[in-house]
Amino acid sequence: MGQTSQFLWMNGKLVPFHDATLHFLTPALHYGLGVFEGIRCYDTGRGPAVFRLKDHMERLLDSARVLGWNELPYNVSELCEATKQVVAANGFSECYIRPLVFLAQGGWNLSVASGTPEVGIAVWKWEQYFSEEALQKGVRANVSSFTRHHLNGTMTKAKICGNYVNSCLAKTESLRLGFDEAIMLDPQGYVAECTGENLFIVRKGEIHTPPAAAVLEGITRDTLLTAAADLGLKVVEEPISRDQLYIAEEVFVCGTAAEVIALSEIDFRPIGQGTTGPVCRKLQQEYRNITRGRHPRSAEWLDYVKAAERDYREAAV
Repeated sequence: MGQTSQFLWMNGKLVPFHDATLHFLTPALHYGLGVFEGIRCYDTGRGPAVFRLKDHMERLLDSARVLGWNELPYNVSELCEATKQVVAANGFSECYIRPLVFLAQGGWNLSVASGTPEVGIAVWKWEQYFSEEALQKGVRANVSSFTRHHLNGTMTKAKICGNYVNSCLAKTESLRLGFDEAIMLDPQGYVAECTGENLFIVRKGEIHTPPAAAVLEGITRDTLLTAAADLGLKVVEEPISRDQLYIAEEVFVCGTAAEVIALSEIDFRPIGQGTTGPVCRKLQQEYRNITRGRHPRSAEWLDYVKAAERDYREAAV
């Protein structure tokens, strides 16, 4: 996936792509002291639209508070406007959006309170995370040998950069073993989430998902909970054991990048019929309609990029 674009937004202004650089001694690079979001902009009948932009930016600032920053240079509305500005400047109809708040100076005493945060927003043309065939048939996963973070070992409600070393370890292991994704258990041995997705199972027609206390409260997860309720599907939040995965009728996961995708096999055991099941397929379609502006929920969750591309291009030069 090429992550290039013409412009990034950094600390209040558009910057040409190759000028968006940091010094080797930026402390965020050394200690993982930053927080980020992953957001998608979709091509709709009314033009580019960012999905649940305000919710993502609120979570970004919540993550910053969890990490320990009490003050940041930008608020939610300013970050939302900056996001639309950089999408428009690059002329993308669909793209991935990566805002990052990072420790830019100071903090060498291992305290964010003694350093200065800065903010950047990058966008790049989106290419599908999983293939169309994978969306239809599902992907293979295994239960990782790596345990998900303990609730008080690091903060699971925040998208802190350093937290994702845990995900990288698990994902790398799974890919090397020939799987597509890793399922991670919590320190008590219950199912937590995947490396970048929340997890759901279907048993006896009901949807079950791990409780919010132990996992990242995914915005895609929240979207599916709402969509399931709209469809009259019952969702139960409760602990899920590893063996419940194997006997589920369906297992599927969701996230900004992956959207909604079935796990057709776990630990060499086929799940259900070994393909995308009817509940997952229904929610896939609902999610696609919502994000593409073809659903009643689209009006509340899509933020349209209305500004003319040339206006931002001219402002950046």
